[in-house]
Amino acid sequence: MADLPPISQNPDIRFLGRVLGDVIRAYGGEALYDQTEAIRRASVDRHRSARPGAAAVPELEALDLDGTLDFVRGFMLFSLLANLAEDRQGVAREQGATVAEALEALEAQGVSRASVAEMLESAAIVPVLTAHPTEVRRKSVIDHKNRIAALMRLRDAGERVTPQGDEVENAIRRQVALLWQTRPLRERRLFVADEIDNARAYMRDVFLPALPLLYARWDKELGVRIPSFLTLGSWIGGDRDGNPYVNADTMRLAFKGGAEAALGYYLDMLHALGAELSVSSKYSDVPDSVLALAEASGDEAPSREDEPYRRAVSGVYARLSATHEKLVGAPPSRPSTLAADAYATPAELRADLAIIANALAAGGDGALSSGGALGRLIRTVETFGFHLATLDMRQDSGVHERVVGELLAQAGVTPDYAALDEQARIDLLVEELAHNRPLAAANATHSEEAAKELDILRAAADMLAAFGPSAMDNYVISHGETASDLLEVYVLLKEAGLWHVDADGTPSSPMRAVPLFETVADLENAPDVMRTAFQLPPIKKLFAGADDSAGSVQEVMIGYSDSNKDGGYMTSTWQLNLASRALAPVFEEAGHGMRLFHGRGGAVGRGGGSAFHAIRAQPRGTVQGRIRITEQGEVIAAKYGTVDNAAVALEAMVSATMLATMGDRSVAMDDRARYSAAMQTLSDAAFKAYRDLVYGTPNFADFFFQATPIAEISTLKIGSRPASRKKGQRIEDLRAIPWVFSWAQARIMLPGWYGVGTAFSQFEDKALLREMAAEWPFFRAMLANMEQVLAKSDMALAQRYAGLVQDRDFAETIFGRIESEWQRTHDGLLDAKGESYLLEGNPSLLESIRLRLPYIEPLNQLQIELMKRHRAGEDDPRISEGIQLTINAIATALRNSG
Repeated sequence: MADLPPISQNPDIRFLGRVLGDVIRAYGGEALYDQTEAIRRASVDRHRSARPGAAAVPELEALDLDGTLDFVRGFMLFSLLANLAEDRQGVAREQGATVAEALEALEAQGVSRASVAEMLESAAIVPVLTAHPTEVRRKSVIDHKNRIAALMRLRDAGERVTPQGDEVENAIRRQVALLWQTRPLRERRLFVADEIDNARAYMRDVFLPALPLLYARWDKELGVRIPSFLTLGSWIGGDRDGNPYVNADTMRLAFKGGAEAALGYYLDMLHALGAELSVSSKYSDVPDSVLALAEASGDEAPSREDEPYRRAVSGVYARLSATHEKLVGAPPSRPSTLAADAYATPAELRADLAIIANALAAGGDGALSSGGALGRLIRTVETFGFHLATLDMRQDSGVHERVVGELLAQAGVTPDYAALDEQARIDLLVEELAHNRPLAAANATHSEEAAKELDILRAAADMLAAFGPSAMDNYVISHGETASDLLEVYVLLKEAGLWHVDADGTPSSPMRAVPLFETVADLENAPDVMRTAFQLPPIKKLFAGADDSAGSVQEVMIGYSDSNKDGGYMTSTWQLNLASRALAPVFEEAGHGMRLFHGRGGAVGRGGGSAFHAIRAQPRGTVQGRIRITEQGEVIAAKYGTVDNAAVALEAMVSATMLATMGDRSVAMDDRARYSAAMQTLSDAAFKAYRDLVYGTPNFADFFFQATPIAEISTLKIGSRPASRKKGQRIEDLRAIPWVFSWAQARIMLPGWYGVGTAFSQFEDKALLREMAAEWPFFRAMLANMEQVLAKSDMALAQRYAGLVQDRDFAETIFGRIESEWQRTHDGLLDAKGESYLLEGNPSLLESIRLRLPYIEPLNQLQIELMKRHRAGEDDPRISEGIQLTINAIATALRNSG
């Protein structure tokens, strides 16, 4: 193995590390500073040895419980500041991930910019924010981090004083001191309302200003004004799969909060615009269209008598203020003094703004054209409407089955819907969807579950009536397994008036049922399910009755989390690829556009890794300019914490979609067949190895629950939904997030690699593996993601976690299998990639991880000792707090949770 290159520490990390050290000395005391520094130096020195995690750390033993809590906070904050510094230096930015670079690459392949612009006319790219609980940091901590980032930008520019008059470096030190004194742990579990507020803050502070700036840049690069194809989605307030706290009220709250943020932003922009547009009719020929807006405004102020643009803006402001009161239920912070009618749709608002913009552009040399604030406002309204983010509904198919069965029984249609086979269910549901008569009587009494489902459907109908069809158009079905699962959703939508059949038998619905195929078996069955669904009369007629091209697009969601927990990393990744490929011809035969919704998590074990490379590696013909991707937890803060970071992440998503849709990534047909056959052989071997360990080993769940902090993670107040779908310790019932989160904390990272080593070692044609790694984007991306997981794992530390298992012989046996498989995976990966050590081809990421390892190891060792004491029955609350702090700190340092 070749020697690793020396670490050349980022200068920002050195600076911020010094500031943090000064703060610890000033606020924690000289003794704490000396202890922290001694542990840091010792850990760095130990990390230059062969197995740093194997030995105990004597310096840690000198810490009492109070000192432990302070020490963990110090190391956590160092990792937080290191993350900030690396993000500023562009560690996460990828070559070719800008639209300008994508356009240059496409032009080199003979694809014109005009062709790209034409493709964007029907494109739809949507990051979808979810409330999945993987963000361990409080919003207050993230806010302080972002303030430091802003101050560091001033420092970069050579500014010595902030706009408020503070010295920049003193202001940075003040923010770090505030971080030191900010409670890092939540003291109460998040409610759905908190999750809505947190997401809305990102939408308001980051997405609203970022997207218009990106569109302005892309318009310039393409030479035309492109449509608003990149929009924002959300599950927060509508995703009730396994979350009993999401209901009709939370849905209304989500829409109200979105409207408040969007309309408040528009009103602020209009207020500034009104102050700017001092154009006098004495010096300008004002078009009649603007004069009409001015006259209709009701603004009769003598001081603005000759300023029709200001009067027109006053009228628009008044109407938007009335819209705010109508949709939010309260006036804006700066209400209009004029009486006006609310806008019925965002299109009406845009039309008024366009009148003003066109008039300004028509005069003189065009210097007042809509490229400035008014142009950004128009683009923002187009992109975000009055709803801010399109809200998805999501529920488990089992809930739909029970509720539909109850309604059918109450209506006297069938007494036992659950007992019917699939074809009988389809026949019955098709008949129900042929008319508008609801199943539920107006005065019917329902079970608690059915009543709750019907309430949220009626709330959805109300929100669609208020905000329009773009506010909510997808209904995601978890555990989508059959065609009847889609029909059940439409039957339930009919109960709320969201499925209507015209006199000629043509149905219409503002929402589409979206099956989520999650397990390996579900992914294999996905093409057959969709082929059957497309032939069902209600669905065929629904597409036939669509009045626009978007109406002929059907979305399918593919789940990375449960497929990985079910079949392991390699099989999950391959089955997702196979399902995508197999679905494309099904859609083509049916004449429908396909939009894949990728349910990715932050960790590689849940589909994480580079979104840019993941999109580029999608099978040919499956992207089609349309893609939706979930964003959640720590990923939201990392990718969208600031306008600058969001611009990088969003542009990477767009450029990758352009390249995946129009780029020449062709693999010769015979090579494609060879690679696929090899990949299937690898997947089969990896699947068997993974299943044998996780599901085929008696009492493996005991090892997992004792060797990882899964029980302790469940005490973190990081989300509103439970960690498990059912009570008990069955791995099958555990959610994928805590499954991945727990293995990461124990530095085993098992969901991100286990089984791959066996597959590599059993595959005889090693030259073919090396060829695939060099030539096949899919295989290359899969290896790259796994490589970073292996680099973050540590078998020496993992062995210490295995020491927490009560049955020592059992623990040694299981850990022996894990350690051997890790080594096989490590060696097989390096051979396939032709590398001498992990991440040899990604030096910036290697340096980032190596910088952190000495800071993570002491945290792991403290966590193990605290868990021992806690599990032995010690009830000092500082022990529980210390465990939670170490979980927070390790997740921050690893840069992903679940």
